[in-house]
Amino acid sequence: MIFRILEDQLAQKSRESKAADQRFMQLALTLGRRGQGLTWPNPAVGAVVVKDGVIIGRGWTQPGGRPHAEPEALKRAGEAARGATLYVTLEPCSHVGKSPPCADAVIAAGIARVVSAIEDPNPEVAGQGHAKLRAAGITVDIGLGAAEAARDHAGHFRRVRDRRPHVILKLAVSSDDKIGAAGRKPVAISGEAAKARVHLLRAQCDAILVGIGTVRADDPLLTCRLPGMAARSPVRVVLDRSLRIPGSSRLVHSARETPLWVMTSNLAEAPAAMKLGAAGAKVIRVATATPPPGLDLPAVLRALAEKGITRLLVEGGARVASSLVAAGFVDEVWLLRGAEPVGADGVAALGALPLTAITQSPNFRVRASQSLQKDTLTIYERAA
Repeated sequence: MIFRILEDQLAQKSRESKAADQRFMQLALTLGRRGQGLTWPNPAVGAVVVKDGVIIGRGWTQPGGRPHAEPEALKRAGEAARGATLYVTLEPCSHVGKSPPCADAVIAAGIARVVSAIEDPNPEVAGQGHAKLRAAGITVDIGLGAAEAARDHAGHFRRVRDRRPHVILKLAVSSDDKIGAAGRKPVAISGEAAKARVHLLRAQCDAILVGIGTVRADDPLLTCRLPGMAARSPVRVVLDRSLRIPGSSRLVHSARETPLWVMTSNLAEAPAAMKLGAAGAKVIRVATATPPPGLDLPAVLRALAEKGITRLLVEGGARVASSLVAAGFVDEVWLLRGAEPVGADGVAALGALPLTAITQSPNFRVRASQSLQKDTLTIYERAA
C-alpha cells in the first residue's frame, strides 16, 4: 500500500513537472515571435529562466539579431540564474560570431538544466551547442515544443538548408477566385479585419515581394500600417526585369524611409539603375529566366537569402504567384476569401494556373482556418 502511494505521488510529481515544462516552453515560443521580422539574418529565439517554479528572467532576440535571447534572459535573471532551468526555442549557439557563444554564457551563469526545443541546423552549431552544455555538466533535454519551434524558425532553417527564404504567399480572392477586376483594375475584396491581419503578417516578415505589374497597376506602399507599427515595415522587393518602375511611384518616393530593393536583370540599363539608387533604392541584378521573359526565380530567392532575408511574404501579382507555385517554392499560403464575386472577366488568382493547384494539391495541407468578419482566412502549409 505504501509503495502504491509513493508511486502515485511520483507519477503526480512527474505530470506536474511535464506540465510546467510545457508552460514555460510555450512562453519562450511566444516571446521568440516578438522578434519575427526584426532579427534577420538571425532567427527570432525566445528564452525563459525558471528557478523553483518562478520565472526569474525572460529574453528574446533583439532587433538586428543581437543580443541573442539567452544572454538577454540571463542578464535579467542575474545571480539567481545559478542552479536554474533555461527554456530556449533553439539550440544555443556554440561558435564565435559577432557576439560570444550563447552556450558559454549559459555555462558561466551556472544554469543547471537546459530545455531546448530543437537543434539548430546551422553547420556552425548543429548539435555542438548541446554537446558543450552537457560537457559542462548541464542536463540537456531536447524536443519539447519542437513542432512549433520548427514552424517559428522555418525561415532560418530554409535559408540554412536550401539557401532561400521561407516563402509565404498571400492571396486575397473574391468568392469566384479573382484578385482583380477586368483590365487589372484594383477591386476591394477584403474587409478591415482581414486587412489588419495582413498588416500584422507584414510586420512578422523580413521582406515583401511583388512584381512590376502590381506596382504599375496599384501603386502600392507595402508598409505595415497598424497604429504604432510603421517601423516594423518589411523591406519592399520588386521584380522588375527592365527597370520600368515609375520614379513617381509611392515605393520610390518612400525608399529612404522604408528600404526598397529592385531586382532586375544583368542587361537592365545603367542610367535607370542610377536614378533608383539616387532615390534611395537598392538595385540587385540577377540572371534572367530560361527561357525568358522574367527573372530566374532560384536566383532571386538565393540573392535574397544571401542578403539575410529568411521570411519572404509574396503579395502579387498573379504571374509571380503562379510562377512560384509551379516551381515549388511556396512554403505557406494565406488565402483570404471575400464574400462577393468579381465576375467572369476578372483577373484569376493564379493566372492560367487554377487555384486548386493550392487548395486541392497534395503538396499543401490546411493548417488553420478562421473567420475575419465577412472574410475567411485559410492557411495552407507545405505537406512535406
